[in-house]
Amino acid sequence: MDIRTLCLGLLTQSDASGYEIKKIFEGQLRHFFDASYGSIYPALNKLTEEGLVRCTEQAQDKRPDKKVYSITPAGRMAFLDELMQPPGRDRYRSEFVATMMFADLLPPRHVSDLIDKRVEEYRVMLDDLQRACAEGDAGKAFVVGLGHAMYRAGLQYLEENRHLVEGEALLASASSAAD
Repeated sequence: MDIRTLCLGLLTQSDASGYEIKKIFEGQLRHFFDASYGSIYPALNKLTEEGLVRCTEQAQDKRPDKKVYSITPAGRMAFLDELMQPPGRDRYRSEFVATMMFADLLPPRHVSDLIDKRVEEYRVMLDDLQRACAEGDAGKAFVVGLGHAMYRAGLQYLEENRHLVEGEALLASASSAAD
């Protein structure tokens, strides 16, 4: 699902400004989607041009007018049409995983530090998701639960298999020291 479609979906739940939509991406959606203002505002502008979203301006004291977006009936239909399509495959992008592919080129202590940091990040994410689990409807609970399961499995894998890349880095370090 692209940012454009997600914006439509979020607007089915309530009217929102681009800033408020960004906050949702930084909050409950941050575990699954990245969206910058540079992708949100162009999507909202395009949706407005297509008549799928309506934009109204609200005056604010000592600030520029606030643009609030709301979904139109045509936008709701377009979103429902998108939901009826089979979702694409999940994509997983991880700079950490890419770095671990080359662990044998890194100092062993650095590899251990990277893993320690990732383990701590996963624990924080699990705590965050545990708190979020109490909020929302069944759909949100399902998404939060899936995120929790994924981080829990990732944490378990890191703890049980870190020796693979730590050992590789140690062997490579010892080999280069012997040369």
